[in-house]
Amino acid sequence: MHRRIESAMTMMTDPRHFKLRLFIEGNIIGIATGMVIALFRYLLELSEEYLPVLYRWLPEHIAWIPVWFLLLAICGWVLYRIVRRDGMTSGSGIPQIKGILLGEMDMNWARVLILKFTGAVLGIGAGMSLGREGPSVQLGACLGQGLGRLTHRSYAESHYLLTAGAGAGLAAAFNAPLAGVIFCLEELTKNFSAFVLMGAISAAVTATTVTQYFFGMQPVFHMGVVPVIDTGHMYILLIVLGAFVGLLGLAFNPMLTRSQDFYKKMPARYRPLVPLFCAGVLGFLLPEILGGGSRLVDSLVVTDYTLAFLALLLLAKFLFTMICFGSGVPGGIFLPMLVLGSVGGAVFAKIAIFFHWMPELFAVNCIVFGMAAYFSAVVKSPITGSVLIMEMTGSFEHMLALIIVSMTAYLVSDLTGGEPVYDMLLSKSLAVRDKIARRIRHRRILLEVSVGVKSALDGAVVAQAGWPSGCVLVNVRRGPQELAPRDELRLQSGDALFVLTDADDTAALQGLAAEHPDR
Repeated sequence: MHRRIESAMTMMTDPRHFKLRLFIEGNIIGIATGMVIALFRYLLELSEEYLPVLYRWLPEHIAWIPVWFLLLAICGWVLYRIVRRDGMTSGSGIPQIKGILLGEMDMNWARVLILKFTGAVLGIGAGMSLGREGPSVQLGACLGQGLGRLTHRSYAESHYLLTAGAGAGLAAAFNAPLAGVIFCLEELTKNFSAFVLMGAISAAVTATTVTQYFFGMQPVFHMGVVPVIDTGHMYILLIVLGAFVGLLGLAFNPMLTRSQDFYKKMPARYRPLVPLFCAGVLGFLLPEILGGGSRLVDSLVVTDYTLAFLALLLLAKFLFTMICFGSGVPGGIFLPMLVLGSVGGAVFAKIAIFFHWMPELFAVNCIVFGMAAYFSAVVKSPITGSVLIMEMTGSFEHMLALIIVSMTAYLVSDLTGGEPVYDMLLSKSLAVRDKIARRIRHRRILLEVSVGVKSALDGAVVAQAGWPSGCVLVNVRRGPQELAPRDELRLQSGDALFVLTDADDTAALQGLAAEHPDR
């Protein structure tokens, strides 16, 4: 028996079985992430159910209104203390994960896990227009990083586990395992790595299985029947829809920046009070825009809102999201973005139906596709957005339409100089990283990069590739072949390079390998 255990341990530590180890570790991360996110989702769903009841009860018991605002003030003080205790808990969490993968940030995984969970439940549960996906991604990443550190994995392997946990968090938050995997590849690493893929797939599928055990297999959004588009006229209209929603998304990043700059002029202890008290007032005036907004999306399908009220919802939800996220409290912008896209799609549907451009039957399509378009315009990850909406709405017959709308919105954003929102937030975070993170200096890591088409490394000889000082090329994988990194070896697009380097040189190496189609 002892020999069998020893043999199994030897196999697991053998470098030849690295992918198997990642697969097993990914499943462990998926189970842990699924359990944490299931509790997280349960608490937020309780708040979604009882918060409207509270705001219907308070006008009948006016004496309790000051008590409620006192509770909101206490909640604000707790949120202030959480962010002050660890700045990595602030905001979405996705930019922080990207910063860690770039070697620019680090986090205390156990502390962030507890504080982020608590802060997100308090903030979103109190009615702030924030999403659960960013915290879910960071919570999963904490569990992945924790496994790597508790088992003393290498720096590179810990990054694979952190990425797998992040994908599992997104998958568990939205019952979207495929979107979780693609999110790891398209948004977090921007690299189709077999190692990233192995950990991400196992973690995302396992985490989704766990959450589906508690919440069932139904999609997050309940859209009913979404008609299949089978006419060329409608596909042309989809391009117009993508452009319309893409233009709406252009205001998101600039307003987010202005909101953050506004809060910088305010003492930190008062910042959470602004969105909390706004939520307290809006609970009486416009409760539809409180919280993440998933119930608002469902209501768009079954309620015939007027065009004027839809425009009011769109503007109010947009401004309230800016007020909430700019304060820096724990919470994401993923779900509010999707809600804004759905309302924008509903506005477009009203206009198109009024001018007889399409039958009323297809209004639900505009709501669904508007979410993908807005996400693509702001995040600039059209594949992730398309797959995510497909899984969240159960619209598996609409992949082509989702891609068309998403790519149109993406092009509108790209042609107008739009910057991916998480990259923008990361840049702002790094500008003040002395307040929210510690810089990793002189740490040697094993970095995996893929040579892009017409990149600076495409066609370059190893000895003359212009590597940053101190870099050592350890291995080159070309398809199934493992090539020795000799000085005379000429690199090709698609090669997977394993480079031993300082963490500070990560961005420079990725820049060398980045695709440049115009060269």
